[in-house]
Amino acid sequence: MNKSTPIMNSCRLLVAAASLWLSAAAFAETAPAALDQEVQDLKAEVLDLNRELFLLEEELLFPANTQVAVFVSMDIGEFFSLDSVQLELNGKSVANYLYTDREIKALNRGGVHQLFVGNLKTGEHEIVAFFTGLGPQGREYRRGATLNFDKQIGAKYIELQISDFEVKQQPEFVVREWE
Repeated sequence: MNKSTPIMNSCRLLVAAASLWLSAAAFAETAPAALDQEVQDLKAEVLDLNRELFLLEEELLFPANTQVAVFVSMDIGEFFSLDSVQLELNGKSVANYLYTDREIKALNRGGVHQLFVGNLKTGEHEIVAFFTGLGPQGREYRRGATLNFDKQIGAKYIELQISDFEVKQQPEFVVREWE
């Protein structure tokens, strides 16, 4: 998620201006070979500062005590071919994601996709996920799964798991909290 705040934009502008000023000052005092090394060093410092600013921005936008994160995983996937997932939190749509073939293959190999990260106040909440894709015999398939949970202080992680239910030869959709 790449949200910029006015403070972060100002910091980035300040870093860019400082690096430009330092480059100009270095150019006036040093030889071209040494100048190239100083420019490379400045670039590395700017990248490090940008990385630190990004981490600070993430901490400000999603503090750990109010954070909720939702992940999607698949187990086998013989009875269901995922196309998309829609996510509602407390009756409000917060994420819609259309998967590519490459992402589906990664999920089938055990990958996990971070579908949503946001902030929630403490208390009772409801999450509803709608899965769309192709089910058994290539039929269009749309199912939903719901989880009511109590958000306490601290990060909350929720998994939307798609697995095969061998007995019924149907996909099974489970929403569960990670401990």
